[in-house]
Amino acid sequence: MAVDLSDVHSPRDVYSMEGWATQYGMQKADGVELYPTDDDNGSGGSDYSFMTTTSPIAVGQTIVFVPSNIVINSATIRQEYGGALQQAEEAIMNSVSKVSQGGDNEISLFYLFIKILLEYELGQNSPYHPWLQSLPRQFYNGVSMTRACFNCLPPYAGWLTSNERLAYSHFARALRNTRDVTFYLPLSEETMYNDDVLKWAYNVALTRHVESWQSNEEGYVKVIGPMADMINHSSEPNCKIGVDYEGNVNVIASCDISPGSPLTMSLGDPTNPTPIFAQYGFLPRDCATIFCKAMHLEKRIQELGYGFSELLFSTETGEIAPKVWDVFLYDLLLKSDPTGAAQHFYMACMNDDEVIKEQYHGEYFAYTLDALKTHVYSIMSDAENLTMKAQTYDLNTHPRVPVIVAHNQLVSQTFAITAALLEQMG
Repeated sequence: MAVDLSDVHSPRDVYSMEGWATQYGMQKADGVELYPTDDDNGSGGSDYSFMTTTSPIAVGQTIVFVPSNIVINSATIRQEYGGALQQAEEAIMNSVSKVSQGGDNEISLFYLFIKILLEYELGQNSPYHPWLQSLPRQFYNGVSMTRACFNCLPPYAGWLTSNERLAYSHFARALRNTRDVTFYLPLSEETMYNDDVLKWAYNVALTRHVESWQSNEEGYVKVIGPMADMINHSSEPNCKIGVDYEGNVNVIASCDISPGSPLTMSLGDPTNPTPIFAQYGFLPRDCATIFCKAMHLEKRIQELGYGFSELLFSTETGEIAPKVWDVFLYDLLLKSDPTGAAQHFYMACMNDDEVIKEQYHGEYFAYTLDALKTHVYSIMSDAENLTMKAQTYDLNTHPRVPVIVAHNQLVSQTFAITAALLEQMG
């Protein structure tokens, strides 16, 4: 019997998975324990497991070892099935090239997706069945969201989550449009055209892999190490996951870890939680900053060569990153004096000439302040209205409402603190 995806509240059997992995050679340090829990992980759901240690762990110590014979490796899968899926590869590369340069990265993810589908199809005959039974049945990320969900998010979060959904649709279309795919792969049409199954398999691949460099023609590959994939996110992680030259997955302590501590890794940029929210479907509780949400100035951001992770508001103090001021001032100068002051200020930004930049910031401070106030109050209003809209949805049909509301409330609260700070400035 395949994993039952119809009951999203079915308990995850993590202990059978641990026993299975141990039989295949998985090892863990003394005191390392795996726990399922009903606690909310900030995702709006209760499908959450974590690892902790009851014994001290020294920096550099191996915490979990997953042997290559149960590691799911995109390079290995591609070697086995790549010939049958060349048409699908080309379709994915073509779709990705229209929006980014991440084609090879997406191909690695595609082969993890294929492997999970194949093991799902085998049901209890799959050697990975205990691992599949340990996985969540329901996800809360952008892939799983509906148009109604996207309509309850601010522009930046809506853009990121909808892009995750779009990436999934490219994978599903590429698989279904590949000629004679069921002849080359032991994959039934029933599975191929079951959107719930495909979306689940894609989410497993998306949320549980780590990336590793292999010193051969493969370059970067994506791998999933059963048991190691139970380690959760923190903005101050105490573990790193790596893959050795034999393809084994190793979880290594990146600092001394005290007894009673959860084992954590980094799933993304700790300064900007929204991409983590979009990909993984939870909102980090320990985020200290968020993106300033100035999506209407994306062109200016690109012209200045700034990244979203540099354009931040502090969630505790409302403090505004200096480059946020740069972007808003640059936009104002382009509107008032595009060939004179704007060009001069642009060159100062390019050359990191803080003296010239400060001169412009001082001269145009009142105008930049007004522009920032307008933006902040607009986002606050939007976030509050979107939250009220989300709260009208039925949780039975829209289970992702709690994480959407949590995201919007974080935006509202942070921007309210920033607004108060701006008011103190004038």
